[in-house]
Amino acid sequence: MAEARTHVLVINCGSSSLKFSLFAGTDRAAILSGLAENLGQPESRLILKENDAKVTIALDGGSHDTALRRLMADLQERGLLDAIGAVGHRIVHGGDRFVKATRLDAEVLAEIDALSYLAPLHNPANVLGVKVAMEVLGWVPHVAVFDTSFHMTIPQSAHTYAIPQEYRDAGVRRYGFHGTSHGFVAKEAVDLLGLDPKDHGLVIAHLGNGSSATAVLNGESVDTSMGLTPLEGLVMGTRSGDIDPGAIFHIARQDKQSIDDLDTLLNRKSGLLGLSGLSNDCRTLESAAAEGHEGAILAMEVMVHRLARYIGGLATSLPRLDAVVFTGGIGENSSFVRAKTIARLAALGIKLDENANGGMFGGRCGVISATAAGPAAAVIATNEEWAIANEARPYIGQDIRKAG
Repeated sequence: MAEARTHVLVINCGSSSLKFSLFAGTDRAAILSGLAENLGQPESRLILKENDAKVTIALDGGSHDTALRRLMADLQERGLLDAIGAVGHRIVHGGDRFVKATRLDAEVLAEIDALSYLAPLHNPANVLGVKVAMEVLGWVPHVAVFDTSFHMTIPQSAHTYAIPQEYRDAGVRRYGFHGTSHGFVAKEAVDLLGLDPKDHGLVIAHLGNGSSATAVLNGESVDTSMGLTPLEGLVMGTRSGDIDPGAIFHIARQDKQSIDDLDTLLNRKSGLLGLSGLSNDCRTLESAAAEGHEGAILAMEVMVHRLARYIGGLATSLPRLDAVVFTGGIGENSSFVRAKTIARLAALGIKLDENANGGMFGGRCGVISATAAGPAAAVIATNEEWAIANEARPYIGQDIRKAG
């Protein structure tokens, strides 16, 4: 058993996956990390990584609950459970109530759960992760770190919808998401590109099953693609991104769709999946497109078109653009998506270095633009878990379980 509880466990429950990392002290490298993926599907599994070793555990269709309980059992078997001094939880939506990392208790958890209508694919999973973790690790502080917090610096002109005052007063506005990732990558970009921390402009594209782009001015978010919920903006794995509300009205009237039906349609059946009729996985679609699958080709073209258009638009929220930065699972690993996107950004003066682009995957970071003239393009691996751990670490030492 560990003598001191200095470790921070980070739990990041997504819509169909669960990532976790265990950090010792302030070391950026996790001593144990892993991923539970394809949750709710027959092929669901928990992957544990320790140094160069990897163990895969079949979950046989298990859910988030199954994965979390199996993880806690593994930590107990390894003698690591009692080394944990705090748990940091990624929470997608904090509304206008939570603007910074917050200590979790029953009241706070209830408020987060009540915001699930704003992030139906995520907040329920986030809340479940907290509940299970608190059952097993109830004697240490649990801390909520919100995706929306980083975007609280967005000016009113950028976060306000053109709707009547009564709805704006009720909190209907653009909040933005992936804030932990955007904030981490923004800091890393300053170091990588040698930028002045107090005078720079970036557009960061966080691309994964959920995707968003953000304009960052001197380290602060000033505009972003996602809105009241994570549905607005870019084309995502199963989410539509931007769509004319009139199209939604038309679908509802024509097919007699309920609000819940439309919610499911736009959040779970659209995006890359709906476009391709094949998959929401970018890797699968890239391979299928290369083999001539028309749906996959269309899905990739629409995704890239929307992404490039947003990057160009977000650049107008900055006094100048120093760099476009790609991150997230797709942004870090898909040279195809990066190349196709940069090809559409010629008007911004960005030229691709094809060799550098082809070598950026699996956590590699670097510049992929070919010339120092004009804005740079770069790939930076995000580390949301470490950023969350930093938010939770100050709470270590509170409510430590008494001996006996």
